Amino acid sequence: MQLAELVRPRHRGDDRRASAAVGTEETPEAPTAVNGPADDPVKERRKDADGMAVAAFVLGLVGLLVMNIVLGPTAVVLAALALRRGTVRRGRALLGLALGIADLVVLAVLVTVNGTVVWGFGG
Repeated sequence: MQLAELVRPRHRGDDRRASAAVGTEETPEAPTAVNGPADDPVKERRKDADGMAVAAFVLGLVGLLVMNIVLGPTAVVLAALALRRGTVRRGRALLGLALGIADLVVLAVLVTVNGTVVWGFGG
């Protein structure tokens, strides 16, 4: 082995080339966080949290128009889970939380004023 090979930084594929050059047999790599996102539970958890943040936003927004009795609490729970798991889309999770709370406020106003949970745009 030359000095340049010992000093240069090694990359993931370099191990296979070096072992082939020396003549040793290749051994399968053990799954590590370097091998890919499917093997890294932290990245998978953050990806799930990002999906939860988007879902909370969408459900909170739709819940303002229809089924706020179901979609509001669902948006609140998903937003809280996304924030707890450390989502990258923190703003979207906070907006989903706010919209979910707004759904519940609309529901409370409807129950107080009309005594019903159904509302529509036309009179």
